[in-house]
Amino acid sequence: MKRHKLGRNAASRRALLRNQVSALIVHGRIQTTEAKAKAIRPLAERMIHLGKEGTLHARRQAARYLVGKEPVRKLFEEVAPRYQDRNGGYVRIVKVGPRRGDAAPMSIIELV
Repeated sequence: MKRHKLGRNAASRRALLRNQVSALIVHGRIQTTEAKAKAIRPLAERMIHLGKEGTLHARRQAARYLVGKEPVRKLFEEVAPRYQDRNGGYVRIVKVGPRRGDAAPMSIIELV
């Protein structure tokens, strides 16, 4: 499976993605580069799927990945119940144009 490297070593990339997914769950939407948004999407979808399961094992798996207690609580109590009748496609990526300064393509990634 091809992965997005994002110009970082494995540990830095994992930390970045964990922080971004946690922020997405807490805030509902974040603005980031297009490449990071595409890397975050499958991870966020997987976390919401774990939240929909709602078991203790799923909560522990999510807690192992997410940063802090607040994202885990919000995922299981607020975010996942909204998607009980939905079979995927929990995250939307909207392109917003280039960033001022380095013209990197920017996107907003949000929970549907």
